Order: sequence, then C-alpha cells, then structure tokens
Amino acid sequence: MRITIEAWRQSDHDAAGRFETYTVDDATPEMSLLEVLDRLNDHLVEQDEEPVAFDSDCREGVCGACGIMVNGRPHGPVPNTPSCRQHLRHFPDAALLRLEPLRANAFPVVRDLVVDRSALDRVIEAGGHVGMDAGQATDADGTLVPHDSSETALDFAACIGCGACVAACPNGAAHLFAGAKLVHLAELTYGRQERGRRARAITGQMEHDFGPCSTYGECTEVCPAGIPLDAVAAVNREALRARFRRKPD
Repeated sequence: MRITIEAWRQSDHDAAGRFETYTVDDATPEMSLLEVLDRLNDHLVEQDEEPVAFDSDCREGVCGACGIMVNGRPHGPVPNTPSCRQHLRHFPDAALLRLEPLRANAFPVVRDLVVDRSALDRVIEAGGHVGMDAGQATDADGTLVPHDSSETALDFAACIGCGACVAACPNGAAHLFAGAKLVHLAELTYGRQERGRRARAITGQMEHDFGPCSTYGECTEVCPAGIPLDAVAAVNREALRARFRRKPD
C-alpha cells in the first residue's frame, strides 16, 4: 500500500520547524507507525537524505518513549494505545499520516519528532519515591498490604510516563501523571510514611512546569495504561490532606 507521510522536521529547539512530505510505496497494513518510520528512514538514507529523528525503545507498549502526535492526536486513533502498537490497519484512512512531536509547552522539541520530557522526571525527583532504611532486605511478608490496596497501587503504577496526557490536555496539565504517582505510593505502607511531604513536593513541581487541569478528560482517552480520572481527583485530595493535617508527614 502507498502511504503519504507529512513529517515534522526541526533541526533543534531554536530552529523553525516545518512539515515535509514523503511517500512510502511498500507499506503493509500489519506495519506499526514506528515500522513505517523505519521504512521511510531506510529510503531517506539510501537517497543520502537526513532520516527523521524519533524516540523508541521497547516497541512493546511498555516504556512510553515512542509518543508522537498522529493526525493531531497523541499516539494515534486507537484509544489507550501507544504509538508503537498503532498499526496501519487501525487507521480509517491510512493514505495520509501527519506526524509531529508531542505538543506541550513543557515538552520542548529536541529534533524532529523527539521532545524533552524531563519535566516529568522532575516531578518524580520531587516526590515520586519512598525513603527506606538501607541494609538487608526485609522478608516479602514482613509488611502486610491488603489485597485491594495492592491491586489499586498496581493499577496506578502502570503509568509509563509517555506524556500523552499532557499533549492531549488543552492546558498542558500533568494531573493524570502526578495523580497516578500519588495514589500508587499512598496505597502502600512504606509510601504512607512520607505521604504529606510527597503531595506537597509533587504538586508544587507539577504546578511549576505544567498548566492547570482543564477537567475535560481528554487525558484518559489517550493514556496507554488506562489510568482513570480518579488520578486527577487524587491530586487535589492529597494536596488538601497535606495542608490540613496537624502533624506533618
């Protein structure tokens, strides 16, 4: 099948970007978006042209590195599916693909389809961790966690940090991402020890780098991990809890 690709080209953050049009004549419906880009880059290299830069790692929907805008939507047309798992057979009209980097003020373009998502890393550095005593590992059953709590924690820990929720939000908010981290750690015994400090640190860093939540819910439709809107509500809940507790934690 013949695919026309409009790819965003930008040499660096300060350069002016533009769309350039390419054609891939030997695509198949089974190809993923990244495989189409691989094929395009093979052709460009054969013609001594600069290949299109894009991020990828596992290509199994686990790492979140592959996130791009596809026809104006983060990742592509299939809901809750990362770019690497979007295949041409899923597109109602695969004759034209418009590919560009994730669009958000917090994600400056590095080159072509590659963006700098270190703003998400700063949220994790601020509070997305737990403090534990160093030394010999404790027994796995030494600290009991209720089944429902562990299942909830695992559901929210599934966030892969791809940044699609930020790109989907009109305000460039990261509440779904931040809330997933807050709920995940608040449900576990070790995470509760620093619950208030974590809430203050994560929400403070999030508000510094990202916009306010729009409450429209576009973020949940593009999240590959299917993180629910409960994560957004958790941001304000955890922040209020940290503010009004008498004993700081």
